[in-house]
Amino acid sequence: MITVPSVLFVCLGNICRSPLAEAAFRKVAQDAGLDVRVDSAGTGDWHVGKGPDQRAIATAARHGIDIAYYRARQLAVEDFARFTHIFALDHANLEDIRAREPRDASASVALLLDVVPGREGQSVADPYFGDDAGFEVTWRDVMQAAEALAARMIV
Repeated sequence: MITVPSVLFVCLGNICRSPLAEAAFRKVAQDAGLDVRVDSAGTGDWHVGKGPDQRAIATAARHGIDIAYYRARQLAVEDFARFTHIFALDHANLEDIRAREPRDASASVALLLDVVPGREGQSVADPYFGDDAGFEVTWRDVMQAAEALAARMIV
């Protein structure tokens, strides 16, 4: 049985980094003609049902992507079977994801920048408490990871 790859990007609130990672990977995967499912979630529940941070929306828009319709959701136990890959955007969220991982999980869990040669073990920049420029740094991080991840899936 051939399974369509499915990727879930996870940060804390699902309003900044993970929606940008989802948007970047959707674009790269679409441009590469990859058949893949993509979503994002947060480990926390503070923003469930809310749209992304306005600065994240503006950053994605500057790169030609509309994420205004995205809605935050919390990581669910079902995600460990629903997705083939779950990527944490930082170490704290990676630990939280692993703590929630059920014994029968089939998803591969890793730090997102581990897919980028030379960036292994690094966290995606968290722009939440900064200014707009921080969101561009985050965009560069997630785009670099999206391109590396897509290249792995093409092979």
